[in-house]
Formats: sequence, C-alpha cells, structure tokens
Amino acid sequence: MTTATALEDMGEAELLAHAEAVARAQRQAEVETIRIAVQHAVLNSVGRLDPDGAARPGREQARRFGGAGTPKVLEFAPAVLGARLGVSTGAAHALMADALDIAHRLPRLWGRVEALEVKASYARYVARRTRDLGAAQAAHVDARVHVAADGRIPWARFEALVEGAIAASDPEAAAEREREAATKQLAQPTRSTEHGMRGFYVRAPLHVIARLDAIVSHLARILLELGDTDTNDERRVKAVLLLTDPRRACELLRRYAEWRDRPDDPAAPDDGDRGSEPETPRSGDRPEVDWDALMPTVTLFLHLYAQAVGDQGEQVARIEGHGPVTTTWLRHTLGPHARFTIRPVLDLEGQAPVDAYEIPERHRQAVHLMTPADTFPWGSSTSRTQQIDHTVPYSRGAARAGAGQSRVGNYGPMTTFHHRVKTHAGWDVRQPFPGIYLWRDPVGATYLVDNTGTRRIAQAA
Repeated sequence: MTTATALEDMGEAELLAHAEAVARAQRQAEVETIRIAVQHAVLNSVGRLDPDGAARPGREQARRFGGAGTPKVLEFAPAVLGARLGVSTGAAHALMADALDIAHRLPRLWGRVEALEVKASYARYVARRTRDLGAAQAAHVDARVHVAADGRIPWARFEALVEGAIAASDPEAAAEREREAATKQLAQPTRSTEHGMRGFYVRAPLHVIARLDAIVSHLARILLELGDTDTNDERRVKAVLLLTDPRRACELLRRYAEWRDRPDDPAAPDDGDRGSEPETPRSGDRPEVDWDALMPTVTLFLHLYAQAVGDQGEQVARIEGHGPVTTTWLRHTLGPHARFTIRPVLDLEGQAPVDAYEIPERHRQAVHLMTPADTFPWGSSTSRTQQIDHTVPYSRGAARAGAGQSRVGNYGPMTTFHHRVKTHAGWDVRQPFPGIYLWRDPVGATYLVDNTGTRRIAQAA
C-alpha cells in the first residue's frame, strides 16, 4: 500500500504513473462489483422461491429488476448485498438492475467495460435509460453508443447520443413516450436544501413553461419600475410569490396599468397659453405590494440543538425536510414572516409504556425525535410516515411478564419494504439500549445502527 510519505518521495512522472494505476484498479473494482451483482442475482433466482410461502401476505416475491429479457430475482436480495457494500437497499437494487441489464441486454458495452475501455458509470447510465425498451431496441442503442462510451466525447454529447439512439430504436414508441410524458406533469418542491433555501420544480409542456416564464419576467419588470432595487433573480422570486395570491397579483397589474397610463404632468403654461385649459395632471399613488399579506400559513418542525450554559454565540437549528439553518437566518429571514410556537422537549425516558399493539402518538413523537431515520442498515428514509416496528415482536395475550411491550426501547422506524425484510427474510435485530440497534443478516454479518449511522461490526476470527 502506498503511504503519504511514499507519495511525497515520488517524482512527477512516477506520481502520474501511480495515478494511472490507481484509476485502472478502480475500474477493475467496478467491473468486479458488477459481476458480483449479477452472480448475487443468480444465487437469488426465482428457483429459490418457496411457492407456498410466497402465497402468504408480506412474503418475498420474485421481481424483474432489469429490463425485458433479464431474469427475475428474489426481491429481498438487495438488502443483504447493500449492507455488505455499505450502501442503502435502494442503491443495491439499482446496482443489481443495472448489472443485469448490462450483462444481458448491452453485450457490446459490457465487453468494453470488462476490457477496462469504458467506465462502469457510462454503461450503467445507458442501462437506466434503456430499461423500458424491448430487448431488440436496447441492442440497437448498444450498437450505436458503445464506441463513443469510452469518453472520447464530452458527457453532454454522450447523453444526447444516447437519447437520439433511444428515439431511433423505435420512432413510434418515442412518439408514444412523448404522449405519455405529457400526462406526467408535476409541480412540487425539491428535496434538496442549501443554507435555508429550497427549489420548486415544474414539469409541464413547453407552452406552459413559456407562459410561466413570461408572467414572472413581466412581474419582475413591474417591480423594477416601481422602484424595487433587488437583483433580477430576486425580483423573479418575488414575482412567483405574487402569483401565489392571484387576487393581489391581478390588483397589482390593474393598478400598475392605471399608474403607467395616466397623463403626463403638463408643462408650466407660458404667456400664450394663459387662457387655455390645463391638462389633467397625473394622479394616484404608486402601487405597493404588501408582502406580509402574501405569506401563507406554513407549519415547520424545527429542532434547536442544545447549547452550552452561558454560550450566547450563534446556534444551529434543523428544519425537518429543509436541513440545518442558523438562528440568525431564522430571526432575519423566517422571523418577519412567521409565527413560532415553542413546545417543550419531550421527556424521552419518561414515556410510560403500554401493553397494546397500537402505538400512542406521544411514543411516535418520542421515537421520531430519538431515531428520525430508517433503522435498517444504511436506511435512508427520514419520513414521519414510516412504520414503527416492535423490535421484539408484539405478542397478543402475553403473560404479565410481557406487559408494556409497546414502549420506547422496543420501537424502530422502518420503511414498509425493510419491515417486510426484517419479518420474512431471516434478519435478526436487537435493541440493547433505546435507539441502538444490532442487526444480523441471514449469512451472519453484524451491523450497529445508532444516531450516527451504520457500522459493520468485525467478527472475531
């Protein structure tokens, strides 16, 4: 293994040769990872499925991860592979789907990937983009793009090449996809946040976006003419806010038109005009926007991190679904437009247990505060709508010794899929302390999940 000291001893030519060797090793590792994913699918083929067991509610089923022509795979297989690779179940599912498509539907690309001539990421992109195509159409795309997939053209051009090949593989299907895409319109906030900011994504036909852009530009220009000194981008955001209240937006447009079109102030009359009637002077106040009236009522769940006694410095808070922000941002940006309700911190240790399968709302709140993320190894969901699993399964009619089964310390939030994996796929979990979960996969590997994330626990030789 090359150490930092050894790197410092290298000359430029030697260092660059080492960099090339590392890049080659990375490609070899990527190829081996794809092979592992394909073989894991083979080991978890439909032949291992118990037909009688599969007929029961919640049990494992066989699914087609890849496109047409790829074999079906047992649906719980990505959970154990993802845990071993240190990635989420979803990421492992995507890897297996891509690997199956590459191996079964894109042989030319796969050959170049195995020869280390094409990066695995390029082949996986083509696999994702062609997944909904038939096998023959995928083969057409494979033939069209495998030569250029070695990086000889910039990524944007490669994307365009793939898109063109997909359309050319079946023009009628391309037209049908266009018609279908027209029905998949959306307008929703983005998931990503940055420094208290968030985006809003609109997917709509071209003419709708053109009209939206035109009205936003028009309102931003009106604000400029009314004396707004903000940048054009900031005024466009204000224009979007105006559009959230159509009545006020229409009123502003009307008043602006009246103000803009009023007669010019007449010039002072000279001696020859003393007997003439003066023109009607401009009248009316310049329109103003009541921004506070435009702000809707929004409920935000805000968590303020603990602060040392006597520390009066900046603090950081976390807004659920938005990310971390400073208290300065809260006061200066959110504060003028929002009302805050301060709730006391829940006493997590004082949550009285109950002997009922139904989980009390106070317990759900406590669990979300203590364990906001999916407790399955490398789980990524932080939704408040996750299922709350009993770590030790609830037993109806349990003896008195089992009373209080529903309690903090026997809960773990999980997605529905991971809940099914835990119940039916041979995984075992223990919660020795509230919020600390020890998982063992069906092959014996052990994982620790807590508030800091997931770690693989090395087993004694």
